[in-house]
Parts: sequence; C-alpha cells; structure tokens
Amino acid sequence: MRIRQIQEVLEAELIVGEGTLDKDVHSACGSDMMSDVLAYVKDQAVLLTGLVNAQVIRTAQMMDMICIVFVRSKQPTEDMIELAAEAGITLMSTEKRMYEACGLLYTAGLGNGVIA
Repeated sequence: MRIRQIQEVLEAELIVGEGTLDKDVHSACGSDMMSDVLAYVKDQAVLLTGLVNAQVIRTAQMMDMICIVFVRSKQPTEDMIELAAEAGITLMSTEKRMYEACGLLYTAGLGNGVIA
C-alpha cells in the first residue's frame, strides 16, 4: 500500500511529506506508548498514535518508520513538523480513533502488522 492510499483510507490531512506519498508500506502499528513501540515493533513503516510530542518523531526515526498518523484529530507542534521534515517522515492527522484507523487499514490490505 502507498502512503497516498493510507491518506485516502483514513481521510487524513497531510501535514508534511508531499514528496513521499508514493512510497510503499507493508505494515503499521498503533500505540500511544513509545516504550512499547521501541520494545515490540519491528519492520513497521507507519505509526498511528494519539501522542503529540517530539519523542514520537524521534522514536519513529529510530525505528526507520516513514509515516506517522495522528489519530483523534491531534495536531503536531511546529517543532515536530520541522523535525519530521528533516528526517523525511510523513505526518498526517485523521479524525478517526485508533481502533477504527487500524481496522480500516487492515481491511484495506495493510498486512497483518497492524496492532492497536
């Protein structure tokens, strides 16, 4: 699935990363606990989260993730947007809740790596 398709499925607002919309992703994870992401997530390209702080961007960067989707209409700060842009990480925001967003992506075919 391409990042562009994730944006469409989740009816998400693109915040940063216009140039990455055609990148392929094969799995995603959903978590508000970055310690869980660091401990349990492997080979996930997309992070769905309701947590809004710079640690989210740094965690995604450490885990080689290329896209973060903020659920529940959460919006990143300007500092987070700049950090993501520097790291080449796409940021999006969706009105969907975590459970629904993960379910929609799974149903749309985004592998079995989606966890909530």
